[in-house]
Amino acid sequence: MNETELLARARPGRNDPCWCGSGQKYKKCHLDEDARASPAAPARSVRARLRPGVVSPRRPVPAAISRPDYASNGRPRAQGRDVKTAEELERLRRACRAAARVLRVSGEAVRPGITTDALDEIAHAETIRLGGYPSPLNYRGFPKSLCTSVNEVICHGIPDSRPLEAGDIVNLDVTVYLDGMHGDCSATFLVGEVDPEGRRLVQVARECLAKGVAAVLPGRPISDIGRAIEAHASRHGYGVVRSYCGHGIGETFHTSLQIPHHYDPSVRRLMEEGMTFTIEPMITEGTWQDLLWDDGWTAVTADGKRSAQFEHTIAVTGGGAEILTSEG
Repeated sequence: MNETELLARARPGRNDPCWCGSGQKYKKCHLDEDARASPAAPARSVRARLRPGVVSPRRPVPAAISRPDYASNGRPRAQGRDVKTAEELERLRRACRAAARVLRVSGEAVRPGITTDALDEIAHAETIRLGGYPSPLNYRGFPKSLCTSVNEVICHGIPDSRPLEAGDIVNLDVTVYLDGMHGDCSATFLVGEVDPEGRRLVQVARECLAKGVAAVLPGRPISDIGRAIEAHASRHGYGVVRSYCGHGIGETFHTSLQIPHHYDPSVRRLMEEGMTFTIEPMITEGTWQDLLWDDGWTAVTADGKRSAQFEHTIAVTGGGAEILTSEG
């Protein structure tokens, strides 16, 4: 089967829902654009778009585990402070070290054939073993303990029955609530043998996180972080997602503090020593624009091309940034 036939097989019927998740019929959405696609396009352009699988029931959390305020009803209430005391920072470090361990253990299980639901089970069990609560579970109704974002999924993918395939890339986003604090981190993993373009995307996304962390300095505007990330991504021909950003974190999963990953000069707030937040750039092969699946969570690239992400929780120090989501 040649590439033109593969592309045709990957497309839905004219009256089927469009692959992009817009809710429109394919003929009114991406039909014309796909028809103009070159038959010589690389293999990643003809990979079948993701479809949601079966989502298993919510996993239980032992009664002895301390829970965040939204665990029972899905509605977060408290708004934490962005600048932490020394005692709060120490508790946050413990939560972040736990999250880093859960991410490592879950990532070591990534392989062709494993389902994202099985990865959720691993992350859930390791979080409980460490005495923590999996922060995503029932946050605004999210049904799982882990976010698994495969290929064109930018973020907030819901673990389900779909097995990972060789050539996929998958982001695992872990947050652990422990000692009254949330620690948040993520990484993108290669599934089996991935094409050179996919490996390059993942490597540049990792570098973009490092550039953002290096831009942290008290007294400088938060916009410096996005400036550094966008400059590096653009040099490599990649997009930076704008609809989702980093956030303040601590006693609450998300504070009102936002950390854009593109350069936004209107973001003038200055970084302060003791401030804690996530840096989590989402880097795309094509457009930075996104669409949302009907599940209300799964964000995908508007053009169906791949996205990769890495994330750390950091604390602003006198000399720059302390990466909190490290096991060491």
